[in-house]
Amino acid sequence: MKERLKTIKTIHVGFCIGITLIYFILGDLHTLDFIRIQEMDSSSMIYLLIPISAIFLGNMLYRQQLKNVGRGLKMEEKIGAYQTASLIRWAILEGAAFLILFLKKELLLIGLFLILYMIFLKPSEEGMKRDFMIFGK
Repeated sequence: MKERLKTIKTIHVGFCIGITLIYFILGDLHTLDFIRIQEMDSSSMIYLLIPISAIFLGNMLYRQQLKNVGRGLKMEEKIGAYQTASLIRWAILEGAAFLILFLKKELLLIGLFLILYMIFLKPSEEGMKRDFMIFGK
């Protein structure tokens, strides 16, 4: 089981490092201009729906994937569903971070919070067991 978890942990690190590097290069993070809080107008408020909806949609699909796994299976047999559910959630968060980067660069700080949230969603055996107990059938 640890070997199969190693695969998903490697994928998670790849997701996090990849999006962080792209943000560093394309987002000009080395200038620290992103720290200045931009004034919010009505057009910027629409872009705030991107990360909010990504978090809710990602979590909803994650839970739905875990609910589809039968309770009678051993934990080793559930790793595939856990990996699929996690990949879906990370991909949605990464997509939202990309959208913010390319559509509204002034909200770069919000994209960084999405990346930070994705980092905190790291896979672990304890987290997998907990999530299957909470969201599983």
